[in-house]
Amino acid sequence: MSELRTVDVAEVEAVVRKLCVEANHELREDHVAALQRGRDAEESPIGREVFDRLLENARVSAAEQIAFCQDTGYAVVFLTIGQDVHFTGGSLAEAIDRGVAEGYSDGYLRASLVRSPVDRVNTGDNTPAMVHYDLVPGADIELTLLVKGAGCDNMSALRMLTPAAGVEGMKRFVVETIEKAGPSASPPVTVGIGMGGTFDRAAVLAKRALTRDPTGSPSPDPKLAELEAELVEAINATGIGPAGFGGTVTTVAVHVEAYPTHIAAFPVAINLDCHSHRVRSVTL
Repeated sequence: MSELRTVDVAEVEAVVRKLCVEANHELREDHVAALQRGRDAEESPIGREVFDRLLENARVSAAEQIAFCQDTGYAVVFLTIGQDVHFTGGSLAEAIDRGVAEGYSDGYLRASLVRSPVDRVNTGDNTPAMVHYDLVPGADIELTLLVKGAGCDNMSALRMLTPAAGVEGMKRFVVETIEKAGPSASPPVTVGIGMGGTFDRAAVLAKRALTRDPTGSPSPDPKLAELEAELVEAINATGIGPAGFGGTVTTVAVHVEAYPTHIAAFPVAINLDCHSHRVRSVTL
């Protein structure tokens, strides 16, 4: 058991502010490398041109410190907290929201959230953040920010399969979802898949799967890694291609996460992220 560690929430606020700006201005190096691998593998001339534009956009946005995409997204935070950490200085959730508000203001980023799907009134500062908490042994704090655009999120899906559907049923559901999304998900996409748990757990697993570092790294579980490779091949065989113009590279990565589930259930969630795949992580 580690000693009790005290952390002022002002430290978390400052980190979240910094990550919001960085994630929107600079694609993670491993994702730029994934785009370059996609460009090298793409067989369609117009597909290669799309990749060239994306890579140039990444270079310019980092050099000029401007947003990579006009949709600066929903701030999704995965916070893994050691149970020996004690936060001081106020509410942790409020500190995260202040960090988001400051980051989006200081980084000149579009505020994209409305306070209700019904009245559609903009909250003005891109808050509240969507925060997922996990409590673990120890005294470390791991914080991952995913900046999630709406276009690709809208193309995501969840289905409660039965065990009889099996892995083959899951694979068919994934490919059907990608084909239905077509160009609307702004390919080349990163695909996060959550299997197992419950209806709600599967969706969170799928979103967390998107944050794997580096992009395209295989699951440490050999069976899941094999499944990821099969899904990359099946998705790229759809021919949707970069920006939906046709081609051989529709996805640059498929990440699968699995969790124990009920004997009578097989939940599967698919969360898509577009070519503007913006993630940052730190350990405090």
